[in-house]
Amino acid sequence: MSSYHSELIVKVAESADKIAFAELFDHYAPRLKGFLMQKGAEAALAEEIVQDVMTTLWRKAHLFDPRKASASTWLYRIARNRRIDLLRRDRSDEIDGEDPALQPEAPADVSSEMDARLREERVREALRSLPPEQEEVIRLAFFTDLSHSEIADRIGLPLGTVKSRIRLAFNRLRATLEADRAVDVD
Repeated sequence: MSSYHSELIVKVAESADKIAFAELFDHYAPRLKGFLMQKGAEAALAEEIVQDVMTTLWRKAHLFDPRKASASTWLYRIARNRRIDLLRRDRSDEIDGEDPALQPEAPADVSSEMDARLREERVREALRSLPPEQEEVIRLAFFTDLSHSEIADRIGLPLGTVKSRIRLAFNRLRATLEADRAVDVD
């Protein structure tokens, strides 16, 4: 779904595609409003920010790079930044200096970062060790956010076969990663 939305943004950028924009608006506007309200914005302010985000999408779709971020990441980042901008402009007593949105990110812990990179590489290797048909369904399920039925439709297989392949792939991945962990411990 995410790559589909990325393609819609590219259509907006390339040809000011109003249908693509409407589909993006219908999908993301309520989600962004909910996200902003969850972060503490009043409903009216959340709607105002969402309108601003969607206007930005329309005007600056050409700045979107699907190789750097998914459509949702790009739009949620714009919404988050607009909220922070509004909080900073509003110098009233309502600003909570301890609001996590206003705090700088903590510097990365080098050892944790190295551990994460090693884990990521192990997962990549484990994925490459799967039979091609299992690797395909795992990638579709977790890297493109497709549902099991959408995967079945896309690759032309029965839903039960897709679910079986995912289950078999998980079992193989688990066994491979647990074997790696046992070697590390020894």
